[in-house]
Amino acid sequence: MARASISEIMSTAFVLIRTAPGSEHLVYQKLLEIEEISETHVSYGEYDLVARIDFENERKMAKTLIGVMRAIPGVQHTETLIAVEAQ
Repeated sequence: MARASISEIMSTAFVLIRTAPGSEHLVYQKLLEIEEISETHVSYGEYDLVARIDFENERKMAKTLIGVMRAIPGVQHTETLIAVEAQ
């Protein structure tokens, strides 16, 4: 039985983050410290930041999102978009 490659077992989620006014830079810096986050971007519009999480399973994703990201001071709201392959 062939082993699955890392690209076959990893999943991706994009997290839209709304911060308290004036805390964008602090939240951005804290996001850079989280190992599971592969990308972090400042955005304009309804959300202030966008982060990409690459995760092995939903439990790891939930732990990163709920236990780590939402606990950052200044994070007011998150919206998570889980990427799927188009069929």
